[in-house]
Amino acid sequence: MLVLFAWMYITASAEPVSVDSGPNLLVTATMALIVFILASFASLQVSIDGKYLRIKFGYGIFQKKFSLNDILSAKTVKNHWWYGWGIRGWLWPKMRIYNVSGFDAVEIQLKNGKTYRIGTDEPKKLEEAILHAIK
Repeated sequence: MLVLFAWMYITASAEPVSVDSGPNLLVTATMALIVFILASFASLQVSIDGKYLRIKFGYGIFQKKFSLNDILSAKTVKNHWWYGWGIRGWLWPKMRIYNVSGFDAVEIQLKNGKTYRIGTDEPKKLEEAILHAIK
């Protein structure tokens, strides 16, 4: 994405000077917004406090919390490559996935029947922490 933006600026500066030459603020603002949104999915933080399991992408624009009282079970799973990365919703099997890289995840079942998968580099540690917190 950054290579595309750099290419656009280089080719724009190579054009001859005209009335419309110079930086286009709308294009620059759009590029900055896209980079800002993409950067928010660069990392995923998972934390457990006294009441909630919290997940937060990047600097916190996209976040979700689960009440520990609502979590029925947690287990380590492997995501298929086609499940993708980011925030994904699937109809079959019906679940929502929060992932930034890799295929390891922890699947949590809520008491209301909803299923979520949280991607992590240390699935066993996260599974144990969730199971310990919901006891």
